[in-house]
Order: sequence, then structure tokens, then C-alpha cells
Amino acid sequence: MSAKSQFLKKLQVRQSPHDPLLSKQQADIAEFRQKMALLQEQMDVWLTDTGLDTEQINVQATDLLVDGGTFEIPGIALRYERRVMKFLPIFLYGHGVTGCVEITLHADAKMVPQGRLWMRAGNARGWTFSPQSEPSRSAAAFGEDAFFSLIAGLLP
Repeated sequence: MSAKSQFLKKLQVRQSPHDPLLSKQQADIAEFRQKMALLQEQMDVWLTDTGLDTEQINVQATDLLVDGGTFEIPGIALRYERRVMKFLPIFLYGHGVTGCVEITLHADAKMVPQGRLWMRAGNARGWTFSPQSEPSRSAAAFGEDAFFSLIAGLLP
């Protein structure tokens, strides 16, 4: 083995995480961040010609199953007049799910929970939605129709 090959092998060993659990957590957090950014981009596409825009808000998510207990991740806010719909990441790992986003409507000095989005739920790999009114119901795919039904609460 050449000196360069030995050097590169040693460098790779030092750079690779020693704790596979920590490496998986880092990969899941990175995926959660990426999926939140893609979700915001998709919302902006859906909102074309409405005059509404999303805005990114920074959130500290807490998860006792993640090394350090907290991590920063982007959330999404959608404003109309004095009303705000927030999509706030709240935890990474739950029973059978990965990546939970709580959706709340802020209006008239009240916060009203609307439901939750799941980055991965069971075998589903795309965003799924569980409405607040039916939390025990299995999550359904989150697409354009579900999005507009959800944000209808922004309009007084």
C-alpha cells in the first residue's frame, strides 16, 4: 500500500463518526432540515398568484433521543393580515415516525392547533398530515389540496 493510500485510509477513519447512532441522528436532522426547506419551496409554488408568501423562522426543536437534546431547524410562517399559520418542527423521533411539525393558527390573540405533519410515518416517506380534530386517524398524504384546506383558516 502506498504512503498516500495509507494516509487517505487513516484520514477517512478519523473523519468518519465513531458512533453510528450519532451519525444516524446527524443524517436524520440533515434530512429534516432539507425536507423543511423543500416543503417551504413547494408551498411558495402552491401560493403563486395568491399574493401570499412564506417566511422562514428559526426553531429550536427539543428531542431527548438526540445527542444534546436540542437542534436548530427552520420552521415556516404564512401571514395574512393579522393571522399567522405556523409550521413548527417540534421533535425528530416518535413512535413509528420521524420528523414532526406542529401546525398552529395564531389569530385574535389565540393559538389554535390545526394538526401535525410527519416527515416519515411508518412506511410513508413523503409528508403526511394528521388533522387536530382526528389525531388518531392515520395520516394522509400532504399535497396541494390538503395545504389549501388547512390554510383556509387564515381567511377571516
